[in-house]
Amino acid sequence: MAGDGLVETKRSPLGLFAAILRNPLSALPPEIFRERLVLASVAGRQSLYVCDPPLIQEALVKNAAHLGKGEIARKVLGPALGDGLLTAEGAHWRWQRQSVASGFQHEKLVGFLPAMIGAAQETRARWEDATSPLDIGHEMMRTTFAIIVETMLSGSADLDVGRVERSITDYLEPTSYVFAYSMLGLPEWMPYPGRTRAREATRYLRESIGALIGLRRAGGARRGDLLDMLLDAHDPETGRAMQDEEIVDNLLTFITAGHETTALGLAWTLHLLSDHPQIEQKVLEEIATVTQGGPLRPEHVARLDLTRAVFQESMRLYPPAPVITRQVEKPFSLGGLSLGEGTVLYVPIQAVHRHEKLWDEPERFDPARFLPQAGRTRHRYAYLPFGAGPRICIGSAFATMEAVAILAVLLPAARLARVSHEAPEPSLKITLRPRKPLMMTARRRETA
Repeated sequence: MAGDGLVETKRSPLGLFAAILRNPLSALPPEIFRERLVLASVAGRQSLYVCDPPLIQEALVKNAAHLGKGEIARKVLGPALGDGLLTAEGAHWRWQRQSVASGFQHEKLVGFLPAMIGAAQETRARWEDATSPLDIGHEMMRTTFAIIVETMLSGSADLDVGRVERSITDYLEPTSYVFAYSMLGLPEWMPYPGRTRAREATRYLRESIGALIGLRRAGGARRGDLLDMLLDAHDPETGRAMQDEEIVDNLLTFITAGHETTALGLAWTLHLLSDHPQIEQKVLEEIATVTQGGPLRPEHVARLDLTRAVFQESMRLYPPAPVITRQVEKPFSLGGLSLGEGTVLYVPIQAVHRHEKLWDEPERFDPARFLPQAGRTRHRYAYLPFGAGPRICIGSAFATMEAVAILAVLLPAARLARVSHEAPEPSLKITLRPRKPLMMTARRRETA
């Protein structure tokens, strides 16, 4: 089956299992960084890695109806997120997406900017009192979680932010085992470390969000937020309203995906800037020019082109959601291959973003790649930080605007420096987390 740009590779089940448990990123075939297509076989089970932008577009757009989220996504995400927007299929997915689409229109997003700036200012104030190194990933998750709660849930004070964050971590931590068991066809009943804690985390998350829905229903007041949109949603084909369990599915989807991915993108951004002080200085100069040295205001954010480019380049090197997984439900052909039902298709975003045939010096941090007009000749499917096709992340504009606002508040106030000179290792836990916490010191800038 090998042909132009196609490489076939085989791996032993035990070798693959060990690699996945250590870090699923290390289990990806190394050929994906230089080839268009990689066909991998493990114990007779085949997977196709698609790394060529035109073929990615062909698969995820032209043949979207032939693909489903698949068994792996169901097993990894289903226990916590149920049948919400990230995991649902077909008509059930379409009507759920339509029901929240108005909440992500540009005018609505601009109205969220004061809350985004306010959350960043609270983080800045917290850093002013910091006397010991900060876990910058945790700091960014606190910040983005506060924004999600304020903008999507109208400042629901009853949520225990710390416990919700811990529960999300407890749920994600053992996903390597779920992923490994699924890839190798092992039964779901097999035990693994962290399973009980993950189940307890899932129970807490779903019960706490369910209680929030109950309070809103009982109160009767409408606040025009995401929760209200879900409470008012009706399936256009059947006319039925969204049930509480489905609302829990979707709220948890937005809470986990909506704050986790942006927080990680910001953490990696701050790490990269600390290693590139010349680029950081240019960002500081842009912020000072746009704000004229005053506090950041909502109207400033759209004018911070370099700050936005820095975040976008960070997501190229460290895409928060580094792999797209699909499963063939109806056979089709791709790149000269006939894909049968059940074939698992991967778009390894981490590899596409660092592919030697797609990017000049792919390992180099160069935000200029994303300045206005810089990417006019780049294939739109060479850069996929928010996914691609009909299921592209609905919150992509929200996340980018949020990240720029947070950076523009924090960077002029605090100089961050890494505690360790050891290069951080990215680890795949559904999202791309640092294997060890990114510990940084925060010092007040003399010019702030």
